[in-house]
Amino acid sequence: MCGFMGSRGPQSSVSEQIDYFCPLLKPIQDIYPQLSQPRNIVITMHQKPDADAMGSSLGLFHFLKQFGHRVTVISPTNWATWLNWMPCCKEVLDYEFQKQKAESVLDGADWIFCLDFNMLDRTKNMQQKLVSLNCTKILIDHHREPEVESFDYGFSSTLKSSTCEMVYDFIVESGNRDKITPQVAQCIYAGVIADTGSFRFPSTTADVHRLAAHLKDKGLEHAYVHEALYDNFLENRLRFTGQVLLHRMDIYYEYNTVLMAVPKSDLIKFEIKTGDTEGLVNYPLSIQGIKLAALVIDRDEERKWSFRSKGDFDCNTFARKYFNGGGHYNAAGGRTTDSLERTVQKFIDAMKENELILQ
Repeated sequence: MCGFMGSRGPQSSVSEQIDYFCPLLKPIQDIYPQLSQPRNIVITMHQKPDADAMGSSLGLFHFLKQFGHRVTVISPTNWATWLNWMPCCKEVLDYEFQKQKAESVLDGADWIFCLDFNMLDRTKNMQQKLVSLNCTKILIDHHREPEVESFDYGFSSTLKSSTCEMVYDFIVESGNRDKITPQVAQCIYAGVIADTGSFRFPSTTADVHRLAAHLKDKGLEHAYVHEALYDNFLENRLRFTGQVLLHRMDIYYEYNTVLMAVPKSDLIKFEIKTGDTEGLVNYPLSIQGIKLAALVIDRDEERKWSFRSKGDFDCNTFARKYFNGGGHYNAAGGRTTDSLERTVQKFIDAMKENELILQ
């Protein structure tokens, strides 16, 4: 592990129950005594942030503001509009859209918290700016194989359900349970339910349920958060989902695999925006016997892959080996500059190569 781990249990499958010891990182508990001294703090996340990235960032934002810190959240890119309900989301800077202002804030930062990513290239065009800064960089993340040389303090644990759970640990174990406000609770809960599939994934430990109970005790209205995340879309997204499931889904029963390949024409036809494809890759896992679901989307500059699995199929290794990606054991992503047709064929070849594992 990197720095502190806490007392929480294992995350997902047995194969995923590993952690990373990072001797190059100073333990995050060294930060605790320093929280009371006001600083200029930036919190950032991976590009195209999801509910866990934005929730952990804004949850930490609301926590740190109570110490008198000057705190700014910067996203490397834009984000889905269905995240705008989160308290103070409108104050988040979009690095690509507000580059001059964002870089001015970064230049004055004493600390930069890096949440829900463990390699600086996950911040896209913001990467070089982060590399050039000499301020203290603090990692809080739950993905595999962290780029530890890019950070000073922190912890990285694949045993955690979400980065939001880790921010909760940071708050509680620093002795500041009293600073979990309703705003903090909403943001943390959003990331937890998103990354645990509303508590149905194996990453949902008993401690995750205790976290939820504690947030309820602090006044969390859980139904409001769930509705804001999952009942907050436009009609076109639902019709797009139907189009993909009906016309873009191929099932390979002999390999217990489903492939969905979405051409750019579908994105244009249904006016798909950032975040509208979130969760789409999970649908095929509801089919009896399916072990691996794959989704590839034809974006402007590249083809983006998402992989989800059940049981003992390692999506992280698969994504790293074939599609320049990575992530978690049962959930990972990748990317390629190959054409849609070529990358689909590469997937089919890889699927056949892994036939024995997929049985």
